[in-house]
Amino acid sequence: MSEYIRSIDYSTELSAGAHWSLRLRRGTVLRLRDLSGGANVGMLFYNPENLLERYNAPDTLKCQHTFKLTQGHCLYSDMGRIFASVISDSLGWHETVCGNSHASHIEARWGKRDYQRDRNAWHQNGYDAFLVELAKYGLGGSDMAANVNWFSKVIVDDAGSMQRVAGHSSSGSEICLRFEMDTLVVMHTCPHPMDISEHYPRYQVAVELGQAHPVTEDDPCRTSRPENLRGFENNALYYLGADSTGNTGGAYDH
Repeated sequence: MSEYIRSIDYSTELSAGAHWSLRLRRGTVLRLRDLSGGANVGMLFYNPENLLERYNAPDTLKCQHTFKLTQGHCLYSDMGRIFASVISDSLGWHETVCGNSHASHIEARWGKRDYQRDRNAWHQNGYDAFLVELAKYGLGGSDMAANVNWFSKVIVDDAGSMQRVAGHSSSGSEICLRFEMDTLVVMHTCPHPMDISEHYPRYQVAVELGQAHPVTEDDPCRTSRPENLRGFENNALYYLGADSTGNTGGAYDH
């Protein structure tokens, strides 16, 4: 185990065009691994106790003076709290500005396929994949925010146009999140909206869940930016008194 991960207690794999959602407790970790290279994992975050609180991409980027996400960065809610921290990352670049693929994008690039006719060979899109999972919690399209696209890199050229970097993620690439709040996590493995591969991308992703070590005062995610320190303090205020049962998940180790 790493210095941040105490245990890995569950693992599974997501196939291409899959979607999943689950509630992760603060103090837990989620590790994703690209099994064959070229994967994309779209992800959104919500507060399960107040679904109006959700991931905020603009605040996440501007608070940390960055255009990309990597180790040491935190994922902010629209209430100034931190859903999760990136505690390890083998790639160094993940994007959170390009959003989702839609049915029209998929059809234009790879043709229309539906589950009723094509079964597991159909072409799912990120937007509809999110909608399926959000509906389980009474949420819909109006509740969708700009999402993270793990394993994907998008750069801006000299003309100001965004371009997806093909081949950015290789087989075995990993990213690990530590959850600082109880979080509803919604994810899919559908193509990135700027993917122009010849064929519909079909890449599997491994998912591992476990327990994190307590956050220390000098934790790099906590100290990398003054804004992150305030975010962790906002979390502490939010959970003030919540650990009376002895639960130390997400608490500081003094």
